[in-house]
Amino acid sequence: MPPALRVAFAGTPEFAAEALEAIVGAGFAVPLVLTQPDRPAGRGLKLQRSAVAEVAARHGLSLQQPRSLKRDGRYPEDALQAGRALEAAALDLMVVAAYGLILPPWVLELPRLGCLNIHASLLPRWRGAAPIHRAVEAGDTRTGITLMQMDAGLDTGDMLIVEEEPISPDDTTARLHDRLAAIGASLTVQALQRLDRGEALPRQAQPVQGVTYAHKIAKAEAPLDWRQPADLLERRIRAFDPFPGAHLVWDGAMLKVWRARTVAGPDGVLAAEPGTVWRPDPARVAVACGAGWLELLEVQPAGARRMPAAAFLASSAGRQLADGAVLALPQPLAAAQVPGSAGR
Repeated sequence: MPPALRVAFAGTPEFAAEALEAIVGAGFAVPLVLTQPDRPAGRGLKLQRSAVAEVAARHGLSLQQPRSLKRDGRYPEDALQAGRALEAAALDLMVVAAYGLILPPWVLELPRLGCLNIHASLLPRWRGAAPIHRAVEAGDTRTGITLMQMDAGLDTGDMLIVEEEPISPDDTTARLHDRLAAIGASLTVQALQRLDRGEALPRQAQPVQGVTYAHKIAKAEAPLDWRQPADLLERRIRAFDPFPGAHLVWDGAMLKVWRARTVAGPDGVLAAEPGTVWRPDPARVAVACGAGWLELLEVQPAGARRMPAAAFLASSAGRQLADGAVLALPQPLAAAQVPGSAGR
C-alpha cells in the first residue's frame, strides 16, 4: 500500500535535489515543488534550472518558482500564485532543504503537520546559509544532519532527528556535502515513513548554548590573505572547494589554490613577511603566512584545469614565481564579512 502522506517540497541546489529524489523514490505523493527561479549561469549566461527543478521535471511534478513568498513584499503576485497552488495541494507536510527563500508564517502554518527542514549541521551550531563551508573552515571535527520542525526563526525550531558525521582533516566542502546530502535524504524518508504510520516524532528544543551562524560565503573571502595563520588558510582552501575557490594573485593573474598543507619554513627563518615565496626546489613552492608557511599542492591557472603545483611550477608562468618574491595582499575584510566562530 503506497504512503498516504501528501508532501510538498521546497529546495534549490543538489543537496536538496537528493532529498526530493529519495522522497519520490519512496513512493510519497509530491503534489507540489517550490524552487528558486531559473538563473543565468555559465559563460553564455543562459538561464539554468535548479537541480530541484530538474528532478521535478524528470518525475513530472508540479513546479512553482516564486521570486518571493511574502504577500506584502516586492512580488506579491508570486506569493498569491504559490499560495493558491499550496492550498490546492491539500498538504500534510512540507519538506524544506536549502530553499533560499524565507517561509513566512502563512506557509509554515498551511500544511497539517507543518514544515520539516533538513539542515546540514548539529544545531544550534552553524545556523544559517553555509553550515558545511563554515564547519570545514572552523576546523570542526564533527558535523551532521538535523531534521528540524520549522518555526519563524532562522533555524531555531525544535530538533526531531539528529545524526552525526565526522569531518576528516582532508575533507573539502564538496566531499562533506555529498555525504551529508545522502544522510539528509535517508533521514527524511525515515521520518516521513514514521509520520505516515501515525507516529509522532520526538521534539527537543535546541540548546541555548553553542549558537553560531554560518554566514553566506562571499567572493570577497576568496583571496588568500597571507597575514592569516597557515592552518586557517589551509582549512579555508578546503572550505571553498568547490565555491568560490581560494586564490592568490601573481603578476596580475589569478591562481586558484585547491589543496595545500602547512610546512616548516626555511632553516633558520622563524618568520618572514607575509606573502614571501619560498622555492625549496623547482617543483615546490610555499608562502609565508602570519604564522607558519603554506605549501601549495594543487592549483588552477586562469583558463586551465586543476593541476599539481609541480606541473604549474614547471610552466613559464610558474617559473616566474621566484624565491623571495612577495605576493600581493588583499584588502582586509570588513567586519561584516568576517565569519564568527563563537561556540567552537
